[in-house]
Amino acid sequence: MRFSQALINTVREVPADAEIISHQLMLRTGMIKKLAAGIYSYLPLGYRVIRKIERIIRQEMDLAGAQEVYLPVLCPSEIWQESGRWSLYGPELMRLKDRHQREFCLGPTHEEVITDLVRREVRSYRQLPVNLYQIQTKFRDEIRPRFGLMRGREFIMKDAYSFDVDEEGAEISYIKMKETYQNIFSRCGLKFKMVEADTGAIGGSFSHEFMVLAESGEDLIAGCQKCDYGSNIEKAECLAQKGEFSSDAGLWKERESVSTPNLTAVKEVASFLGVNPEQLVKTLFVQADQEIVAVLIRGDYELNEVKLKNLLGAAEITMADKETIETVTGGSMGFSGPVGLKNVRLLADYSVKNLVNFVTGANLKDTHLINVNWERDCPVPAFADLRIVQEGDVCPRCGTALSITRGIEVGHIFKLGTKYSKALKACYLDREGEEKVIVMGCYGIGVGRTMAAAIEQNHDKDGIIWPMPIAPYQVLVLPTDVTDKEIRDTADFIYGQLLAVGIETIIDDRDERPGIKFKDADLLGIPLRITIGRKSLNQGLVEIRIRESGETIRVPKDKYQEKVQELIHKLSNIYIMKLI
Repeated sequence: MRFSQALINTVREVPADAEIISHQLMLRTGMIKKLAAGIYSYLPLGYRVIRKIERIIRQEMDLAGAQEVYLPVLCPSEIWQESGRWSLYGPELMRLKDRHQREFCLGPTHEEVITDLVRREVRSYRQLPVNLYQIQTKFRDEIRPRFGLMRGREFIMKDAYSFDVDEEGAEISYIKMKETYQNIFSRCGLKFKMVEADTGAIGGSFSHEFMVLAESGEDLIAGCQKCDYGSNIEKAECLAQKGEFSSDAGLWKERESVSTPNLTAVKEVASFLGVNPEQLVKTLFVQADQEIVAVLIRGDYELNEVKLKNLLGAAEITMADKETIETVTGGSMGFSGPVGLKNVRLLADYSVKNLVNFVTGANLKDTHLINVNWERDCPVPAFADLRIVQEGDVCPRCGTALSITRGIEVGHIFKLGTKYSKALKACYLDREGEEKVIVMGCYGIGVGRTMAAAIEQNHDKDGIIWPMPIAPYQVLVLPTDVTDKEIRDTADFIYGQLLAVGIETIIDDRDERPGIKFKDADLLGIPLRITIGRKSLNQGLVEIRIRESGETIRVPKDKYQEKVQELIHKLSNIYIMKLI
């Protein structure tokens, strides 16, 4: 491709509405163009990256024995009603009616559609296992689309679904997909971590996320360097406190009420009372479906709403409003506590299990209680893991301290079990002719998110640094002066030779100053740049610059091809070698 003929419009200014670096750089390099909030057009340069990621995905999925299909985007409401998700999915589901007033949705994911297909096509155990996948545009009506391709309303996704005769077979399919995903993201040249995760709206018994490690990531990951345990912060386990709660009355001090005027924040109350925040117990009121639940947690910790929702088996949980809290406690919001609470379920995080003489709200305005103890002052609650893990917490697998890092979710795999196959009656006949329910798995990759995550992980102050496997072009040929016939002819010759041997090459044949061309080259992030300038040419040399390291190699102009091929091979494998 010739730069002069390509639809590549680079800009120097950072777009005002682009908050993160990948969004900024994709707009500045002319890779995407915004049509509406959360909806983008892919321009030629960006779409080349998308196609490369898709090609890697297809190759690895095919090697794993999966078969590609293409399912309808427009989905009738009936199958969503069969699964129960028509009402449960919420406002993110884009719903519409046809001219006959029949209800449809634009597929945000395709569990219902693929299960409907399989229940019509699969009759016997002899047809199983089977794994079907597609790469397709999905639609979710995000309440606040942002971060470019990271959180859009229309996005490209690879989704796959496995169907097995039993849990043992489903486990084999799940492990195979874990390995396949590791191969995919390694081949894309990304540094990533596989972590345990909550199943969310998709459902199922177990799931793993694949996180591209980046400081700008919106997800927090708890990880152990010793045993490779990793988990999304929503799922990360906090170990139970050893032993039972303290019922030793000899340690208990007399409970007292203390005036704490206008003090509701944990740090303020702790400072006023001369105690550590660890000695405070926060009382939070949560509405779980139709029930109000009081949750107790140590003052220096935060409630993990996902853990609480899963523990309660609730479809939805929200923090109770001021009116509800004051009705339940009979007191003022900000001064709630467990003492004297009636007709409300009491749950507590493990972190408060062994506390003695702790501080709580008094359920009276401007008042706290000190020296509160379980059993004497309030009922012993049910204890569970309900908090968000923190840096330095103990690894639940090996006991080593956990570290917290940031990542970007690019893939998610689920053990669905029979959630959808049972609801939609997707069954098969076993060897004895008995009807059995098919066991399913689900496996997704955000293709556009993978491209954006690659930029978040690989950039500098000058622009993108593409990993070789997914770069839009492998080589950029840059003649410094196209009005100089020898420079122009040499550049054209090199360009033609590289194309002839199958190397993906773009030539910057514009009549622009060298400085502008160099700036654009760094911004676009093509892994290798071959510079043809007057000084080097007089010496019979050309310069090959490696974008990632900034290293410049000067080689004889008749030896450049061997060096370029060597560097492409090296840069295509370096990321995988790092991961191993």
